[in-house]
Amino acid sequence: MKILIIEDEKPAARRLNRMLTALDLEVTQMLHSVEESLNWLQNNEHPDLIFLDIQLSDGLSFEIFEELEVKSAIIFTTAYDEYALKAFKLNSIDYLLKPLDEDELKIAVDKFKEHQPKQTNVQVNLDDIRKLLINPVDRKFKKRISIKVGQHIKIINTEDIECFYSENKATYIHTLENRNFLLDNSLEQWEAQLNPEIYFRVNRTFIVNINAIKDIIAYSNSRLKLILKSFSEAEIIVSRERVKDFKNFIA
Repeated sequence: MKILIIEDEKPAARRLNRMLTALDLEVTQMLHSVEESLNWLQNNEHPDLIFLDIQLSDGLSFEIFEELEVKSAIIFTTAYDEYALKAFKLNSIDYLLKPLDEDELKIAVDKFKEHQPKQTNVQVNLDDIRKLLINPVDRKFKKRISIKVGQHIKIINTEDIECFYSENKATYIHTLENRNFLLDNSLEQWEAQLNPEIYFRVNRTFIVNINAIKDIIAYSNSRLKLILKSFSEAEIIVSRERVKDFKNFIA
């Protein structure tokens, strides 16, 4: 049985590797980021089983499923609470709470062995999972952000932001005034603070404001191209894996 560990905390990855070795299981590879995992999975035969952390160093591991079809069974390793874990039950994905317990790990592996399919195409409803990771009852979304511009601090209402985007490992916003501003936090960190009824993550690079969309155009490979009211620095393409969720979002 081929096993892959995707975990950004290297001590945690090594500990899981030792625990699996104690169960007479051999780990094929250990990876530590979304980018590294995508590169490896695109160029290697997919393993039978992946132990996958949710929060990686460069984003949420769900992004892997947005970019390619994963042909492996998945066991998530997570520190999220029981409320959030309803998402995994909905999608029939197994999970283990951190810190990992040896007995629970053995039960999860035995369960996989008992029901092991020859090939598993993982179906993940990313929007359902993201919504459940944030309790909407307790969560207050960002209504405005402050940005330092020279010696001044500019306050921008989030409703006036057309999109959030990443470029050269930096994160920016583009406003309705047709101006760009550099932000401190990552795109993933901003995504968690935005109202999911207004903002949608269309791909790994862009989060768009539904009210800023001027036109939607059919694009190659069953994707969609978005035209915003003023943003023109780059093409905004809804990834093929996100098209169905996006259509539900705008319905």
